[in-house]
Amino acid sequence: MDLSTADPDAVLDTLDRRLVCALQVDGRAGTGRIAEVLGVSARTVTRRLARMQQAGLLRVVRMPDVEDAAVGALLLRVRVLRGKVDTIAQALADRPDVPFVDVMLGGQEVGAVMLSDAGARDRLLYGQLPATAAVTETTTHAVLHAFSDAGQWQAGYLDDAEVAALAPAAPVPSTAPTSPAAPVPATPTHSATPTYPAADRPREKPPLDELDRGLLARLSVDARQPHAALAVAVGTPESTVRRRLHRLSAAGLLRTHVTVDPRLLGMAVDANLWLDVPPGRLAEVGTALARHPQVHGVFATSGPANLMATLFCADHGGLYRFLTGTLGPLGVDRAETAIVARSVKRAGVPLQRSRTRP
Repeated sequence: MDLSTADPDAVLDTLDRRLVCALQVDGRAGTGRIAEVLGVSARTVTRRLARMQQAGLLRVVRMPDVEDAAVGALLLRVRVLRGKVDTIAQALADRPDVPFVDVMLGGQEVGAVMLSDAGARDRLLYGQLPATAAVTETTTHAVLHAFSDAGQWQAGYLDDAEVAALAPAAPVPSTAPTSPAAPVPATPTHSATPTYPAADRPREKPPLDELDRGLLARLSVDARQPHAALAVAVGTPESTVRRRLHRLSAAGLLRTHVTVDPRLLGMAVDANLWLDVPPGRLAEVGTALARHPQVHGVFATSGPANLMATLFCADHGGLYRFLTGTLGPLGVDRAETAIVARSVKRAGVPLQRSRTRP
């Protein structure tokens, strides 16, 4: 399924949004379990999810493990000539080692995340991009530490009890606090689920064999594939598949990402914040931002800024309130705000090419 075919006039009602949030808690949650927690029929859950998936509004994929993939990843800011942004953005999105690509407001900058080895990295940074006449400047930040990533964000249409009932067992205990229970908001302003900083995740990963890698590869395309379908695809008994997935899940390797246009969840503004933070307060500020319900990624980086945060807001007024009310008291020395005009690729999933954020 390619989300580039999504209906640009689609609307999600409150139940649709609650179903999306259920999958944000656990992308592999069964329809029966979701139905029981949300108080609707399994038939309704099945019908609603199928409609959103068939319309190209929703896709659930496996997220790479934050420790294995994010640390050492490159955050690219590519400046391009006016009128060439779509060409460069699509060229980056076509690369399998670039899972995230955004076009920034103004149409002269492309933001991208690159997960690759040194050889592919050097060919792109020192060969391909400089040789492209449309590229005027490239700024590269290396991720030094991941405080949170897109796989942890939730839109806030579930309360704490619902989240707890849906949540899979955590790989290790976390002391991250949860937000207080609250009624489901008309416009989401909070997430009831705590984030889990990278330091809380298990460091020791089990050795992966060919079967493990095959299962993970298929879940990276569609994380909701049932055990029976996976068993057929890899040519292994279903009981074996269940055992392997249980082991991979216990090791924290089955984290999922729900790819959906945030505007359908009431979040019209997507922004990247490039922050200068005193080194002695970097961990404190990064952890505080990672626990904020509007933030869907926080990374300590090399380069001109030492902390990068991404967040969703209901509108531009919400972004202003975040900058003044949340960021201001944290004592950040400098903040550059870059608003995303259009997402081209998220978590490896191609998105609508022609739509631009207001």
